[in-house]
Amino acid sequence: MNITRTNVDALNAVLTVPVTKADYADKVQKVLADYRKNAAIPGFRKGTVPMSLIQKQYGKAVLLEEVNKILQEKLNSYLVEEKLDILGNPLPKVTQDFDWETENYNFDFELGLAPEFTVDLAAKNAITSYTIIADDKMLNDQVERIQKQYGKLISKETVEEGDDLNVTFINEANGINNTTSISLDVFKDKKAAKKFIGKKVGDVVSIGTKGLFDDDHKLMDYLKVDHDLVHGLDVAIDVKIEGITTSEKAELNQELFDKLFGEGVVTSVEEVKAKIKEDAEKQFVQQADQKFLNDVTEFLLESTKFDLPSEFLIKWLQNSGEQPLSEAQAREEFAKSEKGLRYQLIEGKIMAENQLQITFEDLKAFTSELIKKQMAQFGQMNPTQEDIDGIVARVLSNQDETRRLSEQVMSEKMLQLFKEKVKTKSKEVSYEQFVKEMYGE
Repeated sequence: MNITRTNVDALNAVLTVPVTKADYADKVQKVLADYRKNAAIPGFRKGTVPMSLIQKQYGKAVLLEEVNKILQEKLNSYLVEEKLDILGNPLPKVTQDFDWETENYNFDFELGLAPEFTVDLAAKNAITSYTIIADDKMLNDQVERIQKQYGKLISKETVEEGDDLNVTFINEANGINNTTSISLDVFKDKKAAKKFIGKKVGDVVSIGTKGLFDDDHKLMDYLKVDHDLVHGLDVAIDVKIEGITTSEKAELNQELFDKLFGEGVVTSVEEVKAKIKEDAEKQFVQQADQKFLNDVTEFLLESTKFDLPSEFLIKWLQNSGEQPLSEAQAREEFAKSEKGLRYQLIEGKIMAENQLQITFEDLKAFTSELIKKQMAQFGQMNPTQEDIDGIVARVLSNQDETRRLSEQVMSEKMLQLFKEKVKTKSKEVSYEQFVKEMYGE
């Protein structure tokens, strides 16, 4: 193919792709001949226009188009044959004085080469693997919430101890405007809680956010404040009372147990707590796994060192989108995407070295289980396999859904691999402790 590669350094190279007259001449002549057959030029019958006139009018454009086609074919074939691991796409080197009047051409392309590196999954630093337990406090709180949820709700006009409020938290300067339900015992600041006693629907109570809750993260739930802002947030907020209710707690009897879990499934408060504990801890496994996956990802990014062809990638970003970017914009975009690119390379190497692949059977089995869980949520506990297979077929006929599900399957495979090969230390925590660990506190 006569393509030559000049390595600038370990991460950058230049390809020189020759295109000779022998490559393009016949193709150009065939296109021009077709133009001549169909050309409609005043003074000439169709098909009798002199080739010299066709050549003059269309020759340059046809030459450029055919040379470009040949160039792309040669370039793509070379990259496949040489199995070059490149980042981005080849960038043509612009030559201001390129001479199209010659018969043979040489085109140069810049390449960004993927770096060589090793990934050590068994490095010394141990990642914490959490087991989240539903402790007694959580179980008692959940039972009380169930009693209130299934109890009798009574609307009121005036706030008293133990009431539930529907309120809107407002602070225009900080963009806070969120309506939610609260109980006064949620406030750590008891002085703030007392301000509501005796107030009526429509009244507005002013309180401060600093120390309002026992955990600043609750500001995210009640005020819809971003995590980056919650720590030490100290602003005044108006709380408008939209509604006041109290509830007579439901009795913990068999009628309530049957309503919650089905007839005869549980018969005592202890069994209720055991059931809540079992269901909660199943959900906690997913959250613990996600944190473990996140922590391993960060560990690999920190411990796996390699350089990137940064200047090439910045130049490539300038020209790869629908709209060209300035150099400053491209540098900003590269800074945002560099971490993700590094992990893609690390992940790709791990997958290759451990032969992690997704088969169609893997995808079908994963999708099937997902559909069964979704159907169970809507009360369809025993769907037929025929029904499941039909839904799976429809889901996997959508390319976007197939890609999304494939990513989930590979994520599970990576998680299992990490659990097998990454050094871990086990830690048992309550959910409340886990949340604090999750946010680094």
